[in-house]
Amino acid sequence: MVSLSDSLWHQNRGLARVALQHPFVQGIASGELARTTFVYYVGQDAAYLDAFCRAYALALAKSPDREGLMAFRELLDAASDELRLHQGYAARWGVDLHPAPDPATSAYADFLLAVAALEPVGHIAAAMTPCMRLYAHLGQQLVAQTKPKSPYREWVTTYSNPEYEALVRRLEGLLDRYGGDHGRLVSLYRRAMEFELRFFDAAARAAQP
Repeated sequence: MVSLSDSLWHQNRGLARVALQHPFVQGIASGELARTTFVYYVGQDAAYLDAFCRAYALALAKSPDREGLMAFRELLDAASDELRLHQGYAARWGVDLHPAPDPATSAYADFLLAVAALEPVGHIAAAMTPCMRLYAHLGQQLVAQTKPKSPYREWVTTYSNPEYEALVRRLEGLLDRYGGDHGRLVSLYRRAMEFELRFFDAAARAAQP
């Protein structure tokens, strides 16, 4: 039997294909992405991760059982660790980790926090899962084609790591466990996937003269 999380991912594979072929993502693999574009992206991603961590904290507080409580705590800790990757970029390349949010960043963060504040745990998981599943998918697809000298290889290595995949499956398990209104789950998952594409678009656009 196909799980809820697998079904939602399958319904959005078209958007995942668009993301994989996005010039920003392909530029990471080739190493040809402009440094200024990646630096802008890292700053915006740090701002987004702040909202992502807060959404996990709200999900943790709303968890109806101990399993959810412990799982969301693990995921919150992992998201906090992800910010350390950004701190490494900041130290090497002078990234501003507290930038003014791009409209795409603000829209995504506002969406996530509104769901986390107002909706049940299963719906929160549906809004958060696409980010993690998409990044794992991109990392796993790019790892074989990323050039050894790409300055962004660490990004690919992080998201292709089996430990990251385990975190994604942990969150997907929570989505499957708690579920919710099916139509709403479908809508939230789709919206989050669309926001991911807008996020890549914004980074590419910001580097244009």
